[in-house]
Amino acid sequence: MENYSFPASFAWGAATAAYQVEGGWDADGKGPSVWDTFTHQGGDRVFKNQTGDVACGSYTLWEEDLKCIKQLGLTHYRFSLSWSRLLPDGTTGFINQKGIEYYNKVINSLLENNIIPMVTLYHFDMPQAVKDLGGWSSEKTVDIFEQYARFCYETFGDRVKLWITINEPYVMARFAYEDGSFAPGKKQPGYGAYQAGHNMLLAHAKAWHNYNTHFKKQQNGAVSIVLCSDWAEPFDPSSAVDKEATERYLAFYLDWFAKPVFIDGDYPASMKLKISENSKKEGLKTSRLPEFTEEEKALIKGTADFFCLNYYTSRKIKHSTVASEEPSFISDRSVEDIKDPDWPQCAPDWLAVVPWGLRKLLKYIKETFNNPAIYITENGFGQDDPPKLEDIQRWKYFEETLKEISKAINTDGVNVKGYLVWSLIDNFEWIHGYNVRFGLFHVDYDQATLPRTPYLSALKYSNVVKKNGLGGHADT
Repeated sequence: MENYSFPASFAWGAATAAYQVEGGWDADGKGPSVWDTFTHQGGDRVFKNQTGDVACGSYTLWEEDLKCIKQLGLTHYRFSLSWSRLLPDGTTGFINQKGIEYYNKVINSLLENNIIPMVTLYHFDMPQAVKDLGGWSSEKTVDIFEQYARFCYETFGDRVKLWITINEPYVMARFAYEDGSFAPGKKQPGYGAYQAGHNMLLAHAKAWHNYNTHFKKQQNGAVSIVLCSDWAEPFDPSSAVDKEATERYLAFYLDWFAKPVFIDGDYPASMKLKISENSKKEGLKTSRLPEFTEEEKALIKGTADFFCLNYYTSRKIKHSTVASEEPSFISDRSVEDIKDPDWPQCAPDWLAVVPWGLRKLLKYIKETFNNPAIYITENGFGQDDPPKLEDIQRWKYFEETLKEISKAINTDGVNVKGYLVWSLIDNFEWIHGYNVRFGLFHVDYDQATLPRTPYLSALKYSNVVKKNGLGGHADT
């Protein structure tokens, strides 16, 4: 019987995002976000044309969410601010007082219960008005975002000490601005992702500096950005091209954003080379990947006070040459990513269950990015709808994952500060709508009161939080 222990001050949490749980899409003066527009347009872009109009009703049912958080005994709760609930047109030209009151209530009630708020400024739900000015395709958004961040520091920073600027820039860049499957649904293969990523890095850096210069001394908080990544291994460990392809996969995924922020303000060399070569072949005079000036590199470098990682799955990687009529992120990356058929599968279909991949990824981050303090800000296991309340398979996944994190801390010396489950409650899972259930608490969407009921995994997780560890067989 082994004991898997965690440091005394380890952060135990769960996470949500505004559009996915709040509902109240036009309540009390909130402006429309790109997800409001995207889901209202229909066209089967989301499962059964579902929307976040009501979602889990957290805008009116916050006290119910708080009960769930308290039942778990969490030390930390990560949530996002709805930018358009606070600033309906995305700018401080008009401030929605009702939005401020809502988030004050959330923050104050967390603190009254000794729960530390971890607040994300932007979790995919840009105000439609900012998108109309160009969204992440436009440099204008960099300064608009900085002003929004400053407004949030001024309004909530006396109480919020853990800030996240942007959630998963990789997902936004690739799925919202390259292939258009996420809101705002912009399809611009070969260009869109890189331009959006470029502007998000600059926006993040400016928001970090704004805090560092104007607020850090008096508020004493910390600011970071949430990056997501799979772990990746060569399909054929003896193949040099597969090994190189694996490095490229990570370069085009995690390192795309982590290297500029944590190392030197610039993109990975392999990414720059590949896109530049392809651009030349296409007869272009300059690379499709925008370049940072020396001043911008200096601006971006070092703009994170801790490392936030969202981890879900792993892949085996083969080199692949994609025959492509037009430039694209996929043809630039030139890899085939494969799910090992031996890995257990959960919902949605991309999510293979690979707990050991997280330990390897944590070690990679330690070795590549100067041993930062790391918060695992999302990790989860989805169930198909209708889900099982006795979610034994999910609990087994969490248990294995927590063992791997404990090994990363105690054996590999990785500085992991906390672990936050995705998600506190079942919610609107973007293009999967309500068809995938990630919550520790079940939400009954068929009842007007949207009651929350703990899954088995919630009860088991609360035991881990209480004991600050896993005690061998006692938790199974």
